[in-house]
Amino acid sequence: MFWIDRLFPGRFSPVSDQTMKYLITGLGNIGEEYRNTRHNIGFNILDAWKASNVVFEEMRYGSLATFKLKGRTLILLKPNTFVNLSGKAVNYWLQKENIPLENLLVVSDDLALPFGSLRLRPFGSDGGHNGLKNIDAVLGTQQYARLRFGIGSRFPKGAQIDFVLSTWEKDEADLLGERIGKAGEIIQSFALQGVQKTMNLFNNK
Repeated sequence: MFWIDRLFPGRFSPVSDQTMKYLITGLGNIGEEYRNTRHNIGFNILDAWKASNVVFEEMRYGSLATFKLKGRTLILLKPNTFVNLSGKAVNYWLQKENIPLENLLVVSDDLALPFGSLRLRPFGSDGGHNGLKNIDAVLGTQQYARLRFGIGSRFPKGAQIDFVLSTWEKDEADLLGERIGKAGEIIQSFALQGVQKTMNLFNNK
């Protein structure tokens, strides 16, 4: 996709191997019945890297792929623990790859944001998202970056679960590719320029 090879300006000082590695976790549920549902947008965003011949392999607690970006190593993780138990996979791969918490980015859906809106934050509450809630509990902190993808709230009272597990409406599907591309740009900027500068560049745009 167009954003995979996007160039970012600026020079970067040499840093240790540890701080050059990033864990990018997209939340979603495994299984055909969940494919392309709103709750799986985290998976969809990471799957976009396949266009650049990035290959996911089944590993412990999830599917993993590695993407090299200007001296950085992005480890892309799609947990196979289902959304509500995502913390186990995140914690395992942070420790196994010796990745500092500030280099973790979790990508999730968000009912509170209009469709296609993207919000990057350096930390925060779970916002009622059970996947984030579990990650908070397992890691024992909310001090990690998260990128929220707005899925809107077109559902009647009491139908929230059915809504998040449903597929996109046509008007949403027509715009989805562009918004997924923008999410990819944000992820790359997070790794290259840090969370604060990336927020300034992309939030509210």
